[in-house]
This record gives sequence, structure tokens and C-alpha cells, in this order.
Amino acid sequence: MNTEELLDYDDVGDALREGRSLRPARGYRFLLAQGDLNFLSRQVSDPVPLGRQLLEAGALDPQDGYSLFAILPSGDFEDVRLNEPFDLREHGAERFVAFLTDREFKLTLNDDELRWGKPVISGAVLYGLAKPGEGEGVFLEVPGGEDRQIEHGELIDLAEPGIERFITAPKRPPTFEIIVNSRPRTVNDDTVTFEQIVQLAFPGQHEPNVVFSMTYRHAASTPHAGELGAGGSVDVKKKGTVFNVTRTVQS
Repeated sequence: MNTEELLDYDDVGDALREGRSLRPARGYRFLLAQGDLNFLSRQVSDPVPLGRQLLEAGALDPQDGYSLFAILPSGDFEDVRLNEPFDLREHGAERFVAFLTDREFKLTLNDDELRWGKPVISGAVLYGLAKPGEGEGVFLEVPGGEDRQIEHGELIDLAEPGIERFITAPKRPPTFEIIVNSRPRTVNDDTVTFEQIVQLAFPGQHEPNVVFSMTYRHAASTPHAGELGAGGSVDVKKKGTVFNVTRTVQS
């Protein structure tokens, strides 16, 4: 591919979600947060940048004492060494978090106080520390409200005021929030069928001459968008998969 055919940029996150390799481009976009979960889009010109180049893309000076971590799809943290290359094409990491190393963050887990050296912690790390029993999950205590169940791939900001308190407790039945004909709906399984969505859009019995057509987008399964026919099914995301159902009466 010659210079004229290069893309202006390719997005690391898009490549991961689409299950493809990074394309040759003049720049490569990734997400970088500084000490919190406020991830901003940044760009480097090399798909194998040094760790310090990732920092510099966010206008951060490596000499200020920053540590840099890649957040893997599993929620685990991978140390990014500032003077070593980090291959954006192979690691499967879209998000990076930089923080100054002179601070610790407190949290409690089942009433045991822990100290954590990063401003964010992942659900995967919390589950590894808590070792919940069969049928149990990790929850964030919400004073005066309902405790929130933590997902493995979730990131929790520890830099907020106060000390985050986590407990293990029986898991709640999973729910998935979808949109059907512009209305929010909740389902209890990550796979939904054509017939199930039709009932959410147009409840009740239907005459034989009524035909339904359906499109979807932002699905968890591949392809992420398309048409769904009778007898078909699609995997939905935890939140945000959209369905549009059209009802036609044939003469």
C-alpha cells in the first residue's frame, strides 16, 4: 500500500470489536485516562510505540514519574514499560491508564482493609481477591441504596471521595437492557430470539397474514448489526442492543 492509500487513522477499539488486525494508517487511536476513568481518545503514528510515546500522546511528561498500565479485555492490568515497545496489534488492549506512583488507594473487601496502588481496580481483580463461593458475586456497597453487583470486566474508580466497600453475596439473576422500537426493555438471557423480540414489540396473538421484519445493531454477537428472521437469535450486550420491528399486514 503506497502513502496515498494509507488511512488517516485506524482505531484500536474498532479493530478489537470487529475481530480484525489493525490496518496500515498514518495514525492509531487508543484510549488514555490519567488517574481516573475519564478515557480520552489519543493517537500515535506507530502501531508499536514505546510506552513513553503513549504518555506523550496524552500530553503527559514521562519524567514526571508516571506509571502506565494497559487494561486487557479480561480486566487485568498489564504493566507498560516506558522505554520498551508495546505492540498495539497483538496485546488486545484499547484502554490505558496513567497515574503518579506516589499515592495509594484504600478499599475494604468483606471488612478487610486493602491498599491498592492504582486509581482504578477491575472486577476481575476484585473477584480474584475475594474468591467468592459458588453462586456468589462481588458487590459495591451503596449507602442508602441497593448494592451494585460488579462484573468481571468492569472498572471501578477508587479516586472518588471516601473508601469503596466491597462484599461478597449471592448473585442476582442477570438482566440485559435492550431497546425495542425506541423503548427500553429488560430480558434475563444474553441470547434473544426473533419471536421473543416480536412479542416485546407487538404483544399478543397475531393473525396469519401479519408479517414481521426486524433489524438490530450493537449486538454482542457477530455480525454486530443486520437483519433477523423468524427462528433466528442474536446475542445481546449487557446494555444497549437495539431492535427495530416492523409489522406488515398482507392482503
